[in-house]
Amino acid sequence: MLERFAFLSQRLLGQTLAALLAAIVLTVIWQVLCRYLFNSPSTVSEEIARFLLIWIGLLGATYAYMTNAHIGMDFLVNKLRPTQQYHAKLLGHLCGLFFASCVLLLGGLNLVDLTLNPVQRSAALGIKMAYIYAVLPISGLLMSIAALAHIHRCIDSRRH
Repeated sequence: MLERFAFLSQRLLGQTLAALLAAIVLTVIWQVLCRYLFNSPSTVSEEIARFLLIWIGLLGATYAYMTNAHIGMDFLVNKLRPTQQYHAKLLGHLCGLFFASCVLLLGGLNLVDLTLNPVQRSAALGIKMAYIYAVLPISGLLMSIAALAHIHRCIDSRRH
């Protein structure tokens, strides 16, 4: 069940990232058109692009972890014996789970709560910053699920 949920969340996350990338491209194009063709810079496009970049960065890191596409220096791990490689990979995923659950999920929930009461708003758009910071617990939850799936696969591969 965990594997199925991890697969579905990975697929949905990939589609979400594609939509966010399209949105940031359109936003930046609009910003350039307004500035250079219409000689009237848009007041909100820079802030929209900044917030989209935050979401793309955090969700993209989560997607990279889910798909094993993140940067890793495995030259040291590859020199270890198979038993030591297993332990190193397991330790790495346990550290990922700790970071995702404690820093991103719990810390992100704390930050969202701090910006909800009192309400902190963005300068140009006037939206609640909690909506922007909500990407932290979202990515933390998804990364925790991915870490659990990686740990499960790692333990399963050891058994077989």
